[in-house]
Amino acid sequence: MKLKILPTHLRDKKRYLAFQAFSEIPLERDDVISMFTESSGNLYGACGTSQLGLWVVKVWNYPAPEKNMVRGIIRCNREEVDRARAVIPTITNFRGKRVVFQTLGISGTIRAAITNFIKLKASDD
Repeated sequence: MKLKILPTHLRDKKRYLAFQAFSEIPLERDDVISMFTESSGNLYGACGTSQLGLWVVKVWNYPAPEKNMVRGIIRCNREEVDRARAVIPTITNFRGKRVVFQTLGISGTIRAAITNFIKLKASDD
């Protein structure tokens, strides 16, 4: 038996948070995922974290000689945007090194988040 896809009017509505992070060490997508998971678990616990519906959609690396900058997009449930935004500034260190996360903006689609907040060039895709 084939599984049926949930109709669009019954699906949870999503919002996309664009962020940037500066760190002392280079960060990868897996590092960002573990930081968000650990920080939201510390702040809200397992049940609260599951209600947020956090998901790291995409991460772009911008290596510079002095600093390691990462920009990315995370997805969360529409009703939990404020709680998801509260997780971002609580991430302050990773593997004993300092990390600073900032929210760039909130969008309803991935495309709008990329064009308005990430501001990629066509060659960076």
